[in-house]
Amino acid sequence: MNLGIIGCGAIGTDVALAAEKMKEIKKIFLFDIKPDVSSKLNKKLKTAEIREVQDFIDEVDVVFEAASQKAVNDYAKIVLKNGKDLVIMSVGSLFDKKFRNRIEEIAREKNCKIYLPSGAVCGIDGVLSASIDTINEVTLVTTKPPNSLGKKIDKRVVLFDGTARNAVKKFPQNINVAASLSIAGVGFDKTKVRIVADPVVTRISHRILAHGKFGRLRAEVTNMPNPNNPKSSYMASLSAIATLNRIVNPIQIGA
Repeated sequence: MNLGIIGCGAIGTDVALAAEKMKEIKKIFLFDIKPDVSSKLNKKLKTAEIREVQDFIDEVDVVFEAASQKAVNDYAKIVLKNGKDLVIMSVGSLFDKKFRNRIEEIAREKNCKIYLPSGAVCGIDGVLSASIDTINEVTLVTTKPPNSLGKKIDKRVVLFDGTARNAVKKFPQNINVAASLSIAGVGFDKTKVRIVADPVVTRISHRILAHGKFGRLRAEVTNMPNPNNPKSSYMASLSAIATLNRIVNPIQIGA
């Protein structure tokens, strides 16, 4: 199996380094809009090559996106129309229902898959399973140090309390977490999001609360920063690598 990577930042780097150790992956192709970034990663790998997406698309089986919502908009249709599986880290791009429906339609036509890693949260698999029947409510509570939200405050403040769809308008940095949860569960307009700035905390935490016919679910993670980029949670990279493992592994775990 050959792998294409779009976006060679912290997550793309973690995935590439892990992929090179997987016996199932023979070749890795790298692309980043910043040539120096892809070049830096390429020097760390033995089985990689830098190419434009359109130049490697015929030679890969899976394309991994870790760049931006724009990259998803630019390349998702191209990847899927060529019958290649696609892993999307910038899940926020799927807030656009028309775009989401279109790439799903292409994937069905071409018999390929779109993978959405859980990212920096835990509990997505439980919400996905629960969605088979009735879920009454799903809430995401994100708590961050004030400086990571661009605030200077000395007491705990709830900065936002509303739907996932509206949360992106004010706090786009939370869009990927909210998007993954919304798609797995009750949708963007029914998923509730609460964003809290707390000067006492030093790490970013995400808590998922849900209840329905299945019972009640509570899942929380306090994230350590990625060693290569403090603005990114290390859990996001681990989730991405776990998704790649799932693609190549004959044993599938989880919903």
